[in-house]
Amino acid sequence: MNAVRVLTAVCAAVVLALAGCGSGGETGTEKKTHLKLYNDKGAWAQYFKSVGELSQKEIGLSMEPVGYTDEPTYEAFIKASFRTNVKPDLFTWTTGQRMAEIVKEGHIADTTDLWNEAIKNGDLTENLKPYYTIDGKQYCVPLNIAYWVMFYNKKVFDANGLRPPTSWAEFMAAADTLKSKGITPFYHTSVLFSFVWFQQLLVGSDPDLYQRLSEGKAKYTDPGVVKVMELWKSMIDKGYFTDPGDKTEPAAGLKSGKVAMGNWGTWFNTSLTQAGMKPGEDYGMFFIPNENPKGGKTSLLFESGPLCSLDKAPDREASMKYLKWWVGPVAQDKWANSRGDVSGNPKVAIPDPGLQAVTKQAGSNDYALYNRYFEATPAPILTAALDAFGAFVVKPADYRKQLETIQKAADDYWSKKK
Repeated sequence: MNAVRVLTAVCAAVVLALAGCGSGGETGTEKKTHLKLYNDKGAWAQYFKSVGELSQKEIGLSMEPVGYTDEPTYEAFIKASFRTNVKPDLFTWTTGQRMAEIVKEGHIADTTDLWNEAIKNGDLTENLKPYYTIDGKQYCVPLNIAYWVMFYNKKVFDANGLRPPTSWAEFMAAADTLKSKGITPFYHTSVLFSFVWFQQLLVGSDPDLYQRLSEGKAKYTDPGVVKVMELWKSMIDKGYFTDPGDKTEPAAGLKSGKVAMGNWGTWFNTSLTQAGMKPGEDYGMFFIPNENPKGGKTSLLFESGPLCSLDKAPDREASMKYLKWWVGPVAQDKWANSRGDVSGNPKVAIPDPGLQAVTKQAGSNDYALYNRYFEATPAPILTAALDAFGAFVVKPADYRKQLETIQKAADDYWSKKK
């Protein structure tokens, strides 16, 4: 795998330098009216295009998406652009350690003034600011925001006399009821999203440990992490989850009623509507109660991908102008509602009552936001963890072995950071 990544990076760099697949030209000298937004979200092309058409009318800057679907190729392309004069106007990335790394290398435009103005205007919030702050300054702006909630089949719940749980005990009781009726309570997978239940169980039992683990201040072999894996294993042993190797699309599984619930980001709302389910009628959403209610606030996982400009963008002024417009209510209304998701701008009204309720709840003082494990965890550790969690859900008895595997990757990574 490492050899493939190296080869991909080399090829991308050669293509970038020789074929001129970026914006082109010497940086900082062009005056642009058309920007290219490089992204790793190829499936969102239609949404990017609709916003690009709107920006042309609003601020005289059109935007063309250039989407990738292969993450290693995309990452190699962006990193190669740091070393050449062929650079993207705008690009997407991830928060957490990956963003911190490229900021500290001096490639990313400082957006501190933009953030201050946007917060003052009510277009961005203070609770998002820490995830875009590195060494006291802000970089990039939110491309999107999604809260991780439990989607559930309302008809299945109604038929079994169930309501969204408000405590962990109620949550497990609902799972027991569903299992007794031959309905699988939860969706599960061994690929990519294998981390979902680990992050939820850990942040819901010990959010401080969750934070320290992402910072290398705790170990995957610590008692609190082991306890979470044992809880997860007990839930698997009780038959609460679907077969992790099942190829059925999660939306189809939820629609069929064979599985009652699935833990996804609010972006999954679009998958359900496209599957023919009606929000509020066929499905609903609720926040998962803490396994350990001590501390008062409910731990809420969220993801927010950054939209960035290089410090030496082809036309830095145009790129920054676009970022400023992007966080405003006009752009965000178009962007969020075209995708059927929530917005980082609290001024944006979401027509879907369920999503609007989620947004309102998430912004209340009853919830504490935590970065999704995928972004919170350094990439080398994440790669090992995804494989380990995938192996665990197939063979739960090996949980200690898998934790040791992840910790070995963590030891290697953090030892190089000291």
